[in-house]
Amino acid sequence: MDSASPVESNEGTAAVAKPAPVKKIKIIVSDLHLGKGRLLEKGGINSLEEFYYGEKLVEFIHFYSTGVYRDYEVELIINGDFLNFLQCDYKGHFLSVITESVTLEILKEIVKGHANVFQAMAEFAAKPGNTITYIVGNHDQGMLWPACRAYLNQVIGTPIRFKNIVYFFDGVHIEHGHMHEAANRMDPKKFFLKKDLVEPILNLPFGSHFFLEVVLKIKQHYPHVDKIRPFGKMVRWSFMNETKIMIKAFFMALGYFFKSAVVKDPRRHWPLKRIIQVIAESAIFPDLSESARKILGDERVHTVVFGHTHVYQYRQWSENKEYFNTGTWTEITSLDIVSLGKITKLTYVLIEYPEDGGRPRGRLKEWKGYHRIEEDVAIS
Repeated sequence: MDSASPVESNEGTAAVAKPAPVKKIKIIVSDLHLGKGRLLEKGGINSLEEFYYGEKLVEFIHFYSTGVYRDYEVELIINGDFLNFLQCDYKGHFLSVITESVTLEILKEIVKGHANVFQAMAEFAAKPGNTITYIVGNHDQGMLWPACRAYLNQVIGTPIRFKNIVYFFDGVHIEHGHMHEAANRMDPKKFFLKKDLVEPILNLPFGSHFFLEVVLKIKQHYPHVDKIRPFGKMVRWSFMNETKIMIKAFFMALGYFFKSAVVKDPRRHWPLKRIIQVIAESAIFPDLSESARKILGDERVHTVVFGHTHVYQYRQWSENKEYFNTGTWTEITSLDIVSLGKITKLTYVLIEYPEDGGRPRGRLKEWKGYHRIEEDVAIS
């Protein structure tokens, strides 16, 4: 019998049964950093690719649209830095002047390099009731371009809900987190630069320019330099053991800060106050819990979810004020004695809606993947 079909009441009159409540969940991931793929066109290893877990991501997407979840409405929320535009070259060059056409070509190469992931997303989105929401981060700022959004919609086969900064629903506040950090904060009133230019370009934040012009040069010798925690311990260790390269890096950074303050190029000029603020914060991957606590001060918000820091986290200030950080699906090297070595945890947040109609509840989870006997060793 259909759940909404007429049924007989005690008085003998027909009554309409209430339809069964819709079961729904939301799954939130961030900072996967998909590049052009692990293998280069000529067969070599792409040392700048940071995402090695395509098969596990495909399984993750499949799991949450089949089995016990086959009758659920499932929303996949991508909370920024899903794509790693900053670490993808365009015809052999890493550009800081980035047009819509350049970004689109890079996007096409990323899709080609991770075809199985985008196929899985298309199959997920094709299931009735399933949706995908994409929140833009600092590494995938290129997804602000209309052409890139249209192309990804074409690849997935259904419209994606894009959010420039914040996604808010049912008391849950989700954003990537870069807007709470001076180095990577975008100008929300000016995503693109157009004045006196042949065509618009992305208005990249200070941190993106610094990454392209300083960090990438260091990564040519030390690919994992931006994947080590805590950053302070890495600096001290490097000064003791890699003195020459650290001194060189120090002066490269100092020179870049000085150039940024004095050069009048509108594409990369920042006021001295902003640069001092960046230096003062100094943490490449800051703790965003204080920013989350401030947002939770709004009585409409009971849950905040960030990414960006690459460190999974949970904090609770009261029974109804919770903060989650989804972490990253890329490798992290820890210099803390309690977790010394390489760490990879495929962490995410699951938002569940109770059947009694109560507020949605979040849970920080780790995806283990389906059992496999063997798999390739990730080497960069």
